Amino acid sequence: MDFSLLLVVATFLTGVIWAFDSLILKGQRMKAIGRSGVDQITQSESVVVEYARSFFPILLLVLVLRSFLFEPFRIPSGSMMPTLLEGDFIFVNKFAYGLRLPVVNTKIFEIGEPERGDVVVFKLPSDPSINYIKRVIGLPGDVVTYQRDRKELSINGNIVPLEMLGAYEENAALQLGREEFGDRQHTLLHTRGRLSPGGTYVVPEGHYFVMGDHRDNSQDSRFERVRFIPEYRMVGRAVRIWMSWRWPTQGGPRWARIGKSIE
Repeated sequence: MDFSLLLVVATFLTGVIWAFDSLILKGQRMKAIGRSGVDQITQSESVVVEYARSFFPILLLVLVLRSFLFEPFRIPSGSMMPTLLEGDFIFVNKFAYGLRLPVVNTKIFEIGEPERGDVVVFKLPSDPSINYIKRVIGLPGDVVTYQRDRKELSINGNIVPLEMLGAYEENAALQLGREEFGDRQHTLLHTRGRLSPGGTYVVPEGHYFVMGDHRDNSQDSRFERVRFIPEYRMVGRAVRIWMSWRWPTQGGPRWARIGKSIE
């Protein structure tokens, strides 16, 4: 069930009930019981009106924050390792790429566009009820090539600089690397002995090509189920980890990751 829709409906209903009571019913109650005191007026309110008056400001605040500013997400898998780990809880900047109306997702104010290297949350084109998180690799019009045998990425014929740093400290079967997009750098992982899909992909206008940082363990734009991400499916840019919990069996928070910015 769409939480955004539920939040909008709940905010609308509580607001209507509160407004109707304030503008019409409250006046009728005053005429009925006289002007003897506010306590009598308050006591005569129904439970529904009381709840609506209490919850509407809270729901409205949550709706504004979640729809236009920041929305929390939990990382459910290891496809973005080592940048994001399973059990990380992150904040996503909802206004980084423009303000959109909740539920209908219509853009009402242009602010910016996704840039190469951004870590983004988006709605899966083949199933918009599912949110994915990946890194933007290709911009509209780019030609992206991934050589699966050499694990080499190139954009518009230019090989993306990649420095391999050695074995990943938490798993010797994984190789840690540092990739560069201009003056932006991020780490990624390759799996020894595993080949992930490759090929050449021409990014359509208004779309983006995304990949996971765990290159051999990520269902991303190299797969038909994901492919190119329309701009209107972008939810926002991942900006910070606000909590990290070893998930689901090891238990306990990862204190060093809390508050870490997402590069």
